[in-house]
This record gives sequence, structure tokens and C-alpha cells, in this order.
Amino acid sequence: MNDFKVWMAQIRAPFLILSVLLVFIGLALSLKYPLQLVSDFNYLHAFLLVIGVVSAHISVNLFNEYSDYFTQIDFKTIRTPFSGGSGMMTAGKSKPGTVLIVAVVTLLISLAIGIYFSLIAHWIILVFAFLGSISILFYTNFLARYMLGELFAGLSLGSLVVLGTYISMNASQAMSWNSMLPAEVIWLSVPAGILTALLLLINEFPDVEADKAGGRKHLVIRLGIKGAAWVYAMGMFTSFAIILALPLVGLSSYWIYIALFPLPLAIKASITAINDGDNISKLIPALGSNVITVLATDLLIAVAIFIEVS
Repeated sequence: MNDFKVWMAQIRAPFLILSVLLVFIGLALSLKYPLQLVSDFNYLHAFLLVIGVVSAHISVNLFNEYSDYFTQIDFKTIRTPFSGGSGMMTAGKSKPGTVLIVAVVTLLISLAIGIYFSLIAHWIILVFAFLGSISILFYTNFLARYMLGELFAGLSLGSLVVLGTYISMNASQAMSWNSMLPAEVIWLSVPAGILTALLLLINEFPDVEADKAGGRKHLVIRLGIKGAAWVYAMGMFTSFAIILALPLVGLSSYWIYIALFPLPLAIKASITAINDGDNISKLIPALGSNVITVLATDLLIAVAIFIEVS
């Protein structure tokens, strides 16, 4: 493998599309609910937001791999196309010191962009950036040891990305932070956050023994695979129930129902997780269905809003 392919694997490049789609949801909502009389969409700010969130995503992936290398988790995990890390360091294709440097640099890039928007848009972005930094730096060594990893992942790489993008594109310092978020913006950030948390949750199933040996105590370890599978299924139900309910209570247009198209895949993944969560060969297709469900749902939420405002 050449260096480019190694680093694309190291940063888990295919999964970074999640960050882009979450920003797109926030951008679409900023067009639907403008808070100021702005004549043109600020493409530079939109680009900076994508760079900032993708950088944060890369950073947490690299910090996680760096930690898993030294705790020996990466040497014990059963690697699948969707879980278990990249394996680049354990295979000797990348050096831990270099991975750590890139993790720190991408974190600083993300933090700098967050500070910029806290100055030109609203101070609450600095709070979001701080929570994101906490999630990145302490996910492996603290949050994942106290059943907080999934929660903080859903917040920092889910709901807060949608809310932060909307605020960054729309707000000013004079606005009250608790009055500048329309109800639809808040509610659509919820399934985005839940789906991110579920993406992490089910991907922990194959790693449960390696994670336990490495000192983690995440939800799958605490609840067992069967219990975590039911949490996963209920999370999927809640996400799609919110999408289904929003037009019925007048908070979204019926275009949002195109985001229900991945529901059959979500049901399939949930059933497999409950029945065969401890059978890796049977679980792998469910992991794939889960990834498609999360990415497709986020994409279709953004598309639905863009259609409505076009």
C-alpha cells in the first residue's frame, strides 16, 4: 500500500461522509430558517464548516486508534469492514507518533474553525467546540469506560453538528441562544444524534471482548449484547418515529418522509442485532445495513429540506 492508501484507511475515509451529511442538514435548515437578511449564501463559511467537522472526525478516529494500539485492543479485536479500526499501526504501515501528530493537528484545525465561528456568529459555538474537544480527547480513556461514549458521540458528531452549522450560518452575537433555534431545527438534530450513537453502538458488538480486556465499559459490555441490541432497536424506532411525527404536528413538510426510505434496512439490522448479535458472520451484513441506514437517512433529511426551499 502507498502512503495515500494507508492514510485513507487510517482516518477511516469512507466514514467521514457522515460529517459532511450532518453539515448539509444544518446548511439546508439555515436556508429554510434564515435569522438575518442575508442576500447570498456564504459558500466559504459552508466550506469551513465541512472542513472543521471532518477534521474533528478524523481527529477522534486517530486518537481512538492511537489509544487502542497502546492498550492492545487493536491486537485482539476481530476486524470487520465496519468495525475494529484500520489495523494500519498493528500491521506496521503507520507509526504511532505520526498518527498522534496528525490527530493533534486535525483537532487544532477543528478548534480554530470553531473559535472563528464563535467570534463571527455566536459564542455558543465555543461551547459546542469545547464539548467536541472533550469528546475527542477523552473518548477512549474516559468516556468509553463509563458508558458515556455513545452519548457524547451522538452529541458531538450528531446533534451539535446540525445545531452548530445552523447557528454558524445564521446567528449574530446579539441573539439569545435559547431563542434562535426553530423547533424543526432542534427536533431534526435529535435523530441525527441518535443515529450517530447507534452507528457506534452496533459496531461495538464484534469488539466486546477486546474492549473489555482493554478496560472499556461501554454499553455493550454493561448491558450485554442482547440488552444493547434492544437499545439499538429502540433507538432506531425513536429516530424514525420523530421523522414520522414532525409533519403530523406541523413542524416539517411531508417532504421529510423521503427520509423514511431506509426504514426497512433499519428494521433488518435491528432484528439481526437482537437475534444474532453474538454471531459475527451473521452480524456483518447488519453492520453494513446500519451504515447505509445512518448515511442515507441523514442525506435524505438534507435533500428533503433542500427540495422544500428550492
